[in-house]
Amino acid sequence: MAREALVANEAGVSYFRLRPGERSPFVHRHERAEEIYIVLRGTGRMKLDDELREVSVLDAIRVDATVARAFEAGPEGLDFIAVGAHHPGDGEGVDDPWAA
Repeated sequence: MAREALVANEAGVSYFRLRPGERSPFVHRHERAEEIYIVLRGTGRMKLDDELREVSVLDAIRVDATVARAFEAGPEGLDFIAVGAHHPGDGEGVDDPWAA
């Protein structure tokens, strides 16, 4: 999260790029921090717990803290940003075979 570079105490933003057909390297969730994801380029799918949702350019998806999430890029790849609150130690990987 680009928190320190922005001199932000409680918020962060991250940029992600997935190559065509690539999936997120991990599935994760939080205890307290909700996140908002905004698709900048491409299409793909987002895994939200057991649901798969199609995503495309300018989609903004709010994800509750406890929902496990990950992405899969479509044929042209997928670029997106994540924006959320920073709570130290708040985040855990989820054992899910859907991740890359």
